[in-house]
Amino acid sequence: MRRLYILELNNLLEYDFFGLLMDDKSGNKMVEMIESPSCKRHRRGKSPAKAIASISSGLMDQQIWKDFPEDLLEAVIARLPTESFFRFRTVCRKWNSLLSSCTFSQHLAEVSVLHPWFYSVTHENIRKGAMYNPSMRKWHHISIPFLPAKTVLLPVASAGGLICFLDLSHKNFYISNPLTNSFKELPPRSYRVWSRVAVAMILNGKTASSGYKIMWLGCNGDHEIYDSIHHSWSHSAGFPPNIRLPLSLNFRSQTVSVGRTIYFMHAEPDGILLYDVTTGIWKQYLIPSPQHLTDHMLSEHEGQILLVGLVTKNAATCVYIWEMQKMTLLWKEVDRMPNVWCLELYGKHVRMTCLGNHGLLMLSLRSKRMNRLVMYNLSTKEWQRVPECTQPHSRKRQTIACGTAFRPCPTALA
Repeated sequence: MRRLYILELNNLLEYDFFGLLMDDKSGNKMVEMIESPSCKRHRRGKSPAKAIASISSGLMDQQIWKDFPEDLLEAVIARLPTESFFRFRTVCRKWNSLLSSCTFSQHLAEVSVLHPWFYSVTHENIRKGAMYNPSMRKWHHISIPFLPAKTVLLPVASAGGLICFLDLSHKNFYISNPLTNSFKELPPRSYRVWSRVAVAMILNGKTASSGYKIMWLGCNGDHEIYDSIHHSWSHSAGFPPNIRLPLSLNFRSQTVSVGRTIYFMHAEPDGILLYDVTTGIWKQYLIPSPQHLTDHMLSEHEGQILLVGLVTKNAATCVYIWEMQKMTLLWKEVDRMPNVWCLELYGKHVRMTCLGNHGLLMLSLRSKRMNRLVMYNLSTKEWQRVPECTQPHSRKRQTIACGTAFRPCPTALA
């Protein structure tokens, strides 16, 4: 079957509509109406009838494309699939420079991204990243070219299209946009804490251009906040006396944020630690964990705090989703993995890694003889299998060690 794509442009200055016909391999037609801005330039030397006839006959007249309005070109490119940005930058220097254009950033901000992507590090190839695009159901394998030699970075948080990395020694932080290789090493921390830390990242505004903050928290209560606007670390107020130290932080759980509040998960006793970035106030909610819970992580959806965990009783194992009840400070079950999938886990010693937020979760379920990747949509409550992550030019499976979800944004700068 053959598909015809028709792009009709409304030109108030010269004529009513301009049809662009492109050929494809399936069978339907798709028409997209784009309103032309008032500052649109005239196309000189071609009448509307000749322009339509020229393109319909397959002749790519250079004069027509030379006079194509730049603002309209940026609007069209901003609506391309995110994967197209890997390729369109190589067309010419002008297109590559779009990523630093303020008007292009504005067009891009008007386009909503349906799903986040997932950036992960695998046990088999720890020096390179594996990115998954859920819309295309496709894996991408990338490397960050600016890394120091033999440095292993772990993705620990994300915001605004940027990913925060921490090296294995827990000493140095890095910020990168994996789509464009924009990369920056953060200044050294004032605290010399080389033990494991929980890390959070939030934006100052709606996009990364307004700046961002990185926060780390250690078990003994030490913590600092990095502000990208001032390019420095600062220390906030200490813990209130009612919060007992040291903390037993759950480092397997990602931190989540709602507005300007960051949520950390801890045990002994089980609960959640809250930090308000604006006021600098700490709070603690003591919430008992569900019975028979093993691996578990925090998540967030539309302002609600969720718990994702494995429940193992006798030989039966299943993945559950709970929602935090703010009035009672208890976890309420809202969904669980389909029974037929839970049967695949029966009798196996399963470990789980959870990546994700922004309405979509990726779960890595693995045992000695099993490696499953599962996607869960928090909005539709749909479960879906994820294609296996294999090494480039190889059929060898890769198992996810850690990762984070991020909103792809080609114009975000570290």
